[in-house]
Amino acid sequence: MSGKKLRMTDQRRVILEELEKAHEHLNASDVYERVKKRLPHISLGTVYRNLEILSGERMVKKLDVPSGQKIFDAGMHDHDHIRCIRCGKVDDIPMSPAADLRPVIEQAGSASGYLQTGCVIDFFGICPDCAGKNK
Repeated sequence: MSGKKLRMTDQRRVILEELEKAHEHLNASDVYERVKKRLPHISLGTVYRNLEILSGERMVKKLDVPSGQKIFDAGMHDHDHIRCIRCGKVDDIPMSPAADLRPVIEQAGSASGYLQTGCVIDFFGICPDCAGKNK
């Protein structure tokens, strides 16, 4: 973050609006497909660049998934995610922060000597859609 106030261009505003409307996490191509319906002359590169800027300014969350692809989430409240190991879908986990993990987190900081500023816990499993395909 540069310390300067980010200029909210029409492109950035539309990208944010489309992410906020989404009921799932989107990659840059998904966002591009939605945004170009409203801004037909926008390029994929412009969408990707603006997603990076918005995530750098902490206006959207950028999540790295094992495929190497980045997905974006407009939900900036503290929450965790779970990923399907079959189809790759990522969903929010609607639970309060795990207070039971606080001792583990504190131990990791003291054992490493780091001033710990956060942690990421990866949850994974098989989503209901993929589980239903096995029945």
